[in-house]
Amino acid sequence: MKPSQKPARPFFSSGPCSKRPGWSLSALDEALVGRSHRSKVAKSRIQEVVDRSKRLLGLPEDYLCGIVPASDTGAMEMVMWSMLGQRGVEMLAWESFGSGWVTDVVKQLKLPETNRHEASYGEIPDLKRVDFDNDVVFTWNGTTSGAKVPDGDWIPADRKGLTICDATSAVFAMELPWDKIDVATYSWQKVMGGEAAHGMLVLSPRAVERLESYTPAWPIPKIFRLTKGGKLISGIFEGATINTVSMLCVEDALDGLKWAEELGGLPALIARSDANLVVIEDWVEKSDWAGFLAADRSIRSNTSICLKIVDTWFTSQSEADQAAGAKKMVAMLEKEGIGFDFGAYRDAPTGFRIWGGATVDAEDIAALLPWLDWAYAKLKKEES
Repeated sequence: MKPSQKPARPFFSSGPCSKRPGWSLSALDEALVGRSHRSKVAKSRIQEVVDRSKRLLGLPEDYLCGIVPASDTGAMEMVMWSMLGQRGVEMLAWESFGSGWVTDVVKQLKLPETNRHEASYGEIPDLKRVDFDNDVVFTWNGTTSGAKVPDGDWIPADRKGLTICDATSAVFAMELPWDKIDVATYSWQKVMGGEAAHGMLVLSPRAVERLESYTPAWPIPKIFRLTKGGKLISGIFEGATINTVSMLCVEDALDGLKWAEELGGLPALIARSDANLVVIEDWVEKSDWAGFLAADRSIRSNTSICLKIVDTWFTSQSEADQAAGAKKMVAMLEKEGIGFDFGAYRDAPTGFRIWGGATVDAEDIAALLPWLDWAYAKLKKEES
């Protein structure tokens, strides 16, 4: 039978993600619209985002944090174009975005000393094979596969190369060992439910030393430049952004950070994401048709929670029919107003991706899951 309870907030997109509970446009009433982002008051507001982010994440005092253009993608491109090339590079990839960074290094930067460590969706590479004499580029959490690294124990303290981490769907939802991370990038639109187009860049002292001691062989576009005259452009980390930021987005980012602080800080954010995963795990354990793409719980994401259909009736069909069936289920629930944008990523295996970040309420996920059961039963009945 069709379930009766519906999610209060049916927003399960993996980016841009759900706004915080209770959010409304009134949260932006104090936004400095019409003001220059270079004005003293605007720079102060921008710097407040940086300062609150550093405190909430518990960054070491000597780490820098700044706002850069073009979301997490822009931050990662900036880092790779500005820092790579001095040493060999270890590229880790087990889903779409990590594979994109491999493509950039191999085909765009064309770095000759590149070692690739790749794995299928739902798995991660053998971390013991990574050579830390080289620079290491990896995603902490595979946003499109639901698989993450289990911890930072695989990263040695005495590494010679830099660790460059795309942390966009992990930061604020997972414990990150900052002493093992030299560079981290993320965007506002993930766990904090902020708006798109702005990225965040975190640099350790080792990363700053690389920037000030190494000049790549290729030209660096202005939008990627982190140094001038061999010195770090410190203004990037002091409220003077490289290009114009949206003061509406800055205000929204501040709103999310204040909400997180009132909630109880980073531990509370992680607890909310963990609780969301547990709801789905309990449901999967009892399900006769759904399973996790990441079968190993130690590498299973609590944000981009990816599911696959394991029922033999479904898996015996052609790949095209499987993809069409899953899309039909998503369309059924969107039509009912039950859940939006929770289909698998376009390059990922057929299934579903339910965002479990801190802005999503566990009770809304709990209300969604019986509807997935209903949609699958309906699909099976109609097409058997």
